[in-house]
Amino acid sequence: MRIGLDFTAAAQQGGGIGRLTRNVIGALAALDRQNEYRLFVAAGRGRDEEWKVGGLGDVHYPNFKLRTLPLSDHALAVAWHRLRLPLFIELFTGKLDLFHSPDFTLPPVFRARTLVTVHDLSFLRVPECFPHGLRRYLESAVPRAVRRADHIIADSHNTRRDVVELLGAPGAKISVIHCGVEPRFRPLSGEALIAVRRKYSLPERFILSLGTIQPRKNYARLIKAFGILNSQIANCKLHLVIAGGKGWLYEEILAAFERPGLKDRVHFLGFVDDADLPALYNLAELFAFPSLYEGFGLPPLEAMACGTPVVCSETSSLPEVVGDAALMVDPLDVEGLAQSMRRVIEDGSLRASLAARGLERAAAFSWPKAAEKLLKVYESTL
Repeated sequence: MRIGLDFTAAAQQGGGIGRLTRNVIGALAALDRQNEYRLFVAAGRGRDEEWKVGGLGDVHYPNFKLRTLPLSDHALAVAWHRLRLPLFIELFTGKLDLFHSPDFTLPPVFRARTLVTVHDLSFLRVPECFPHGLRRYLESAVPRAVRRADHIIADSHNTRRDVVELLGAPGAKISVIHCGVEPRFRPLSGEALIAVRRKYSLPERFILSLGTIQPRKNYARLIKAFGILNSQIANCKLHLVIAGGKGWLYEEILAAFERPGLKDRVHFLGFVDDADLPALYNLAELFAFPSLYEGFGLPPLEAMACGTPVVCSETSSLPEVVGDAALMVDPLDVEGLAQSMRRVIEDGSLRASLAARGLERAAAFSWPKAAEKLLKVYESTL
């Protein structure tokens, strides 16, 4: 079987969908030595760098071949999804039996069977959290990909339900494959923690949140909740650390940061090197993730794998991911979020219980397991 894969997100995005794609395809490469894979990357990086960024450069997999296309991802999006030009993917990859797009949309495909991964439908569930142009593009391209695909992969049962309810796809056409946790996310100690604390000038005690700075992550309410927590605890030494690059519509978030009494206690780190994330999770006393909507929600799972207690939203896919191993709250309830964080900070037995349950819960999610399920979906889609 010859399988085509769009590897652009894996090569060009440090986190989010890029990291998910790198991990599952890396695990697939270690698992499957029989099938032939044709990966492509939109122009923008050199070939060797793409292969290395993709996580497949350390070991040679002769059945995996990578090609850089002559067009950028923006040019391809215009050609495929706005102008709808018949630039069949086989023109770039050669003949395929199956083509898998792991990033929401499908290019024109001539004869191959098709598979698309839909990570979430946040642009439909919380449209106010998206800039107009991006939302309109997704509202056009994603439903069309869902209609055209022979099969669909969802990261969670919640996303599967959304695809059925909002896009009218038959449930039998959708397989759920949960994300995994990399082994590097584990309890750490010693010099690795000291080096990361020094690198980012981290305070001694802090609550951590992680994700792109954009409205869906609900940082404005998190900052307000932290302000309440800070005022309720006498001589509070806690800080709030937010790690993530700027996304869109972040002005209100930065305005919340400017509130009196908080500016010295709230720290925006910007983009954090991927290699530093395990230590960052380990250094935090608590991981807070009050997102309004998630298709899966990998950061809470990674925090739990590091033994860090988690407070997260009770919405979308998050209950499915964290189970009973996190304290869940209504993401719109600022007071409730503040009280939940305070409970974890002040109650040592609760903190220890959440840490233990989190480690056990995270152990159930692995990328090799996800790759095994993905390979079965490939075989059944043909």
